[in-house]
Amino acid sequence: MSTTERGSRMEALGAHIPARTLTTRELTGRMETLRDVDVQRITGVAERRVADPDPAAGEDSFTMALSAARDALAASRYEAADLDIVISASITRFKDGGRFVFEPSFAGSLARELGALSAIHFDVSNACAGMMTGVYVLDRMIRSGAVRTGLVVSGEQATRVADTAAREMSDSYDPQFASLSVGDSGAAVILDRATDEADRIHYIELLTCSEYSHLCMGMPSDRTEGIALYTDNKKMHDKDRLALWPRFHKDLLAKAGRDFRDEHFDYVVQHQVGTRFIDYVNQTGEREFGAALPTSLAVVERYGNTATTSHFLTLREHLRAGTARPGSTFLLVPAASGVVTGAMSVTITNMGV
Repeated sequence: MSTTERGSRMEALGAHIPARTLTTRELTGRMETLRDVDVQRITGVAERRVADPDPAAGEDSFTMALSAARDALAASRYEAADLDIVISASITRFKDGGRFVFEPSFAGSLARELGALSAIHFDVSNACAGMMTGVYVLDRMIRSGAVRTGLVVSGEQATRVADTAAREMSDSYDPQFASLSVGDSGAAVILDRATDEADRIHYIELLTCSEYSHLCMGMPSDRTEGIALYTDNKKMHDKDRLALWPRFHKDLLAKAGRDFRDEHFDYVVQHQVGTRFIDYVNQTGEREFGAALPTSLAVVERYGNTATTSHFLTLREHLRAGTARPGSTFLLVPAASGVVTGAMSVTITNMGV
C-alpha cells in the first residue's frame, strides 16, 4: 500500500463496565425535589453502572481506563510493548483514592502500567468527543507513517456529577438535570494500518463551534464540595445545534462528489445522551440528508451517558452480542460540549472484541 493510500483500521476494542448498578429510580429517590418527575421517561436511562465507592476496591477513572486497555490488548494480536503510542482522553481524572489528577499525564501512567515503555504518550481533552479526537489524531499519525499502531483509552467516573446534582438540584429545570443521565465506564480501541477495505476507517472529521461552549460546563460545584455539570439543555439541543452534524457531513461529502446515500451505512451510533436526543438527532439527519438513516445502535438505557467512552462502548457491546453484523459500515457521530460534532465512517469485519 502506497503512502497516499495508507489508512488505519480499528484492530481491537476493550471496555471496563463496573459491576455496581444504580437505577434512575434509586438515584431520584434520594431527591425530595424530583419525586414527581419521571426522569427515566424523560432521559430513557433506566440504570447506569457506578464505580465501586469502597476505597479498597480502587475503582476510579484511572483503573477503569487501565482495565479497558488490558481488555483491548487481550482481544488484540499486539502486546503492550508493540504499541507506538498511547493516547488518554478522560474528562474525569480520578486516581489514587479520589484525587483529581492533572500530572503526571494519564497516558504516561497507563503506558507504564501496561508495559508500553517505548510508546509516545499524551493526553487529549475535548469533552465527550475526547476518544473520537484521540482516534482522529492517531488515524492521521498512522496515515502519515509516523506510527504503525496505537491505543486510545478513557476511563470516566462521571457519576460524581450525579451525586452533586442529587444533593443540590431544586427542580427539573435546574442546569444540573443532565447529570442524572450519566454512567461510569472505561473503553479502549487499538488502531493499526489498514490492509483492505473490509477493515478501514474511511474518514474521520470533526467540527468545533466554540461560540456554544458556555452551554455545557463541568467545574467544581458553586454550592457544595464536589464536581458539577451545568447544561442549558434547551439551547444545547435546539434544532440549530442538532442540525450542525448533518449539514457539516453533507458539505464534507459534497466536496468529494458524494451524498449520504452513496455511503451505504449499515448502522449509526450517536452520542449516548438519552433516547429522546438520539431520536431527535436521527430525525434531524433524515430531514437534512433527505434520506433514511440506517439502524441506530444504543446502550444508553442500560449504561447512561458514559461521556468519552459512549461510542466505543456501544460498538463493543453490539458487536459482542451479535446485534451488529461483522462486515458492516458504521457511522459514528460525536456530540460534545464545545460544541463538537463531526462524522466517522468505519468498516469493521475482523476486529477483536
